[in-house]
Amino acid sequence: GLVIDGRTLNIIFQGGLDEKFLALTKHCRSVLCCRSTPLQKSMVVKLVRRQLKVMTLSIGDGANDVSMIQAADVGIGISGQEGMQAVMASDFAISRFKHLKKLLLVHGHWCYARLAKMVIYFFYKNVNYVNLLFWYQFFCGFSGSTMIDYWQMIFFNLFFTSVPPLLFGVLDKDVSAETLLGLPKLYKNGQ
Repeated sequence: GLVIDGRTLNIIFQGGLDEKFLALTKHCRSVLCCRSTPLQKSMVVKLVRRQLKVMTLSIGDGANDVSMIQAADVGIGISGQEGMQAVMASDFAISRFKHLKKLLLVHGHWCYARLAKMVIYFFYKNVNYVNLLFWYQFFCGFSGSTMIDYWQMIFFNLFFTSVPPLLFGVLDKDVSAETLLGLPKLYKNGQ
């Protein structure tokens, strides 16, 4: 990890030491900016995201972290003593820093698995539906007539695109939360 303060960031950005700073950050798993301005925080996130082409995660708890949270791919706001500005600008909100582990390892794994299954499901549903309409055109001589009434088509799509995601979202948990917290390596298996 790398811990860097505002004065050092000022020297880096004004002195044109961006490449050397990035070379250092390539070897770090996390970069912590302390005693820095909101502009400096967002500049670090944008620099790392643009030059290294990696996914960035920013965590903040106050109004001074809003620009950093918005510059990152994923922003997490912690509601606390400094107000709700960071929470309002973030993608995810947690009440305490200790909940970050569960958010990433448990809910992140479940969300990834659900999205992967839903993408496959929607491809399957749409391929079947278009295939049905395609083969029907051979029987009607490519006249353009519809095989299904419009209200049935609307209810078909409404039912098959709303009910399964709701069921998957509520019921689908491939691995228990305790197992995911005990074995963090399971997060990478989905990827």
